[in-house]
Amino acid sequence: MDWDKLRIFHAVAEKGSLTHAGDVLHLSQSAVSRQIRALEESLNVTLFHRHARGLILTEPGELLYDATTQMVKRLDATAARIRDAEDEVFGELRVTTTTGFGTMWLAPRLVSLYAKYPELKIDLMLEERVLDLPMREADVAIRMKEPSQADLIRKRLMNIRMRLYATPEYLAEHGTPKNMADFAKHRLICQHAGTAQVAAGATLVAQIMSNDLRSTLTVNNYFGVSQGVLNHLGIGVLPDYLTEDFPHLVRVLPDVESEEVPVFLAYPEELRHSKRVAAFREFVTEEIFAYRKRHQD
Repeated sequence: MDWDKLRIFHAVAEKGSLTHAGDVLHLSQSAVSRQIRALEESLNVTLFHRHARGLILTEPGELLYDATTQMVKRLDATAARIRDAEDEVFGELRVTTTTGFGTMWLAPRLVSLYAKYPELKIDLMLEERVLDLPMREADVAIRMKEPSQADLIRKRLMNIRMRLYATPEYLAEHGTPKNMADFAKHRLICQHAGTAQVAAGATLVAQIMSNDLRSTLTVNNYFGVSQGVLNHLGIGVLPDYLTEDFPHLVRVLPDVESEEVPVFLAYPEELRHSKRVAAFREFVTEEIFAYRKRHQD
C-alpha cells in the first residue's frame, strides 16, 4: 500500500473530516478526497461512512486505522531515538503519573530540570489510567505500584504511606481526635471508594469509614483531597510526601497509617539509551535522594 495514501487516511480518520485533514496536511479537500477514493479502490472496500456530521470509520476502516496508528507510534519512537543520538537534551518527553503525585510532588520540582535543560518540552499527562508504555502512549511513567507490562525498565524510587492530616485551624475549632471513635465528631476527606487509587489507601479509608462518621467529603484524586484539607474542611487521608511542601499540616492519630506504597519509575526498553529519559531519570532520582536525606536528618 502507498504510504502517502495511508498517511492521508490516518489524518482523515483522526480529524473525521476531509477539510480538517487537508488543513493539517496542507492539501486541498479535493486532493484528500481523491487519495481516499484511490485507497478504497485499491483495497476494494469502503473505509468511511459519509453523512452530514462528518466521516465515521467502517469496520475495514477501523482495522486499517489500528494498523496506521501502530505505524505512526513506531515511527515516532524511531524519530525520538534518532534525535536522542544528539549530544544535547531537547525535544518532547511525555511523562505520565497520577493526578495527586503529578500536581503535589512532581510539577513543583520541575524547575530544577528545566534550569538544567531549558530546551526540554515535557508533556505531563496526569491521570489514574495506566498508559501503555510499550505502545508509546507515554515515554516515562511514575506509578504507585510496580508496572506489569512487558519490555519495561523499572526502578523503585521510594515508599510512601497514606496518613491522616489536618490544619491547625481545623483542629483548633473542632478538637483533635484521640482515637478512631472520636472520628464521629469530625469530617473525613478522602478519595471515593469507587475511584482508582492505591489499594493501601483504599484499605485505610475503609477502616476509618467503618466508624460512625458525621460527615464526609469524597474526591476522585488526592489533589482534591489536599485542597479540602488545606481549606480547613476536615481531616484528610493523604500521602506522607505532601507534608514536605505543607509543613504546617498536623498529623492526626500518628499510629494510624496505611501499608507501604511503592513508587516506581518505568520506561520502554527501546528508550534505554534516550538522553531525554536519562535526564528525567537522573532528575527524579536526585530529588528522591534529597527528599530521603531531609527526612532522615
